Amino acid sequence: MRDARRALAWALALSLARTAASAAGGDPAAEPTPAAPKSAPQPAPASDCAAALAARVQARYDRMRDLEARFVQRTASALAPSGEPMSGRVVLAKPGRMRWSYETPEPSEVVSDGRTLWIYDPAAHEAQKFEVGEQFLSGAAFQFLLGSGRITDSFRVRAEPCGAPRARLTLTPRADATYQVLELEIDAASGEASATAVVDLFGNRTEVEFSELRYDRAPAASVFQFVAPQGVRVLEPEPAAH
Repeated sequence: MRDARRALAWALALSLARTAASAAGGDPAAEPTPAAPKSAPQPAPASDCAAALAARVQARYDRMRDLEARFVQRTASALAPSGEPMSGRVVLAKPGRMRWSYETPEPSEVVSDGRTLWIYDPAAHEAQKFEVGEQFLSGAAFQFLLGSGRITDSFRVRAEPCGAPRARLTLTPRADATYQVLELEIDAASGEASATAVVDLFGNRTEVEFSELRYDRAPAASVFQFVAPQGVRVLEPEPAAH
């Protein structure tokens, strides 16, 4: 369960992206002569559709400062039965700050100020502490979390279905990463990304759906700070051997 939370900590920074328009379609067909039947509009090629959606996600993400929402997280394991859904509240803010407050099935916290990431498990009286860097958040995901980088530079993008009311962007990292793909589910009418997913290298899939989204509310710096309560054991990874 802790691993799923840690993996999503950076991947779900992508949910700050909220598209500004619907999926792109092809140019309308020319008006036919009265004697000919009217041609149906032709959809844009899949590659053009994906590029257009990625550009709109990028534009919205670049303008956005922060996000607050409720969430439901589900994990489908490749080797074991799926676990119980988890839910709570999240606050994300650029650059690289987040607070995931899990309420059910048991309380816990994932907190980062952009430099240090904490995973707090009250039931175990433990808090894991990680320094946020490329050793922990690799490549494109690290750049996106800190508010830099471009989707099409870092990912190969596929969109499906193109022109439908809802579309899914599948983002495959161009460089080596600690995951296989990231996904964004987009409502084409409103242009909002309401769900996201990450598939790790073992085939485990973790999805998060959002509701009650609110943007640009300027949360206080204290929201992204964590101090281990008295009596809680702090666990830190061993320094990498040289």
